[in-house]
Amino acid sequence: MPELPEVEITRKGIAPYITDQTVQGVIVRNPNLRWRVPSRLQHKLTGQTIDSVTRRAKYLLLNTSEGSIIIHLGMSGSLRVLKTVSPPRKHDHIDIVFDNDICLRFHDPRRFGSVLWSRCPLRHRLLKNLGPEPLLAEFNGAYLYNSSRQRPGAVKNLLMNSNIVSGIGNIYATEALYAAGIHPQRAANRLSLKRYHVLADKTKQTLQNAIRAGGTTLRDFHSAEGRPGYFRYALKVYGKEGEPCPRCNRPIRRRIIQGRSSFYCTRCQH
Repeated sequence: MPELPEVEITRKGIAPYITDQTVQGVIVRNPNLRWRVPSRLQHKLTGQTIDSVTRRAKYLLLNTSEGSIIIHLGMSGSLRVLKTVSPPRKHDHIDIVFDNDICLRFHDPRRFGSVLWSRCPLRHRLLKNLGPEPLLAEFNGAYLYNSSRQRPGAVKNLLMNSNIVSGIGNIYATEALYAAGIHPQRAANRLSLKRYHVLADKTKQTLQNAIRAGGTTLRDFHSAEGRPGYFRYALKVYGKEGEPCPRCNRPIRRRIIQGRSSFYCTRCQH
């Protein structure tokens, strides 16, 4: 599933092509995504100019003066900027066509993604309860420490709780905890303020490194330009069960925490 870095890379990729462009029409080939594409989407969007392309957690927002398109890439979704004459492929479900002879094409083989419309996107049910963005100053060690005091569950669950911090998925939570030297199953309310400062810093660093590397390609993520991400080559523990720890050479372990595979080193993380 595309996580925050992949969504941010997609945002950066499509923004130069569609910002300040006017929508000529919307082609919906298959409305049956995770949530049905609104039947009023073409009516609402045609004639509108895209003022900006922003991101909230793992959601992309295409903003106009009348409202915003909210896009989630789901498990396998992607967005490509193409010439309007480009023939659609299988699983190319939606085209947003602009008056400069390009279209923004939504491709999603598994159809777990979504394309929605909202007059007030930050009040939308999917976005209104999200926690702070992990790349902003408000996400810091003190915030994590204060948020954890009544939470005896695993610290990894805290980091992946979108009401606490938005946009961190399994890959980057695993890598951030390794970088911070914290065992993923450590009780969140037992960690000190000092260790939370380290975790917040390492989380930001991990996400920023992934964005610079173009994201992580584990299945089929490609950027808006069609390029794969290369952060997978920098992964230290994720998906590396049985391989030697980069720090101490002990075998990397795997454990299921809240239904997700967690990879860690028994010596370097505690």
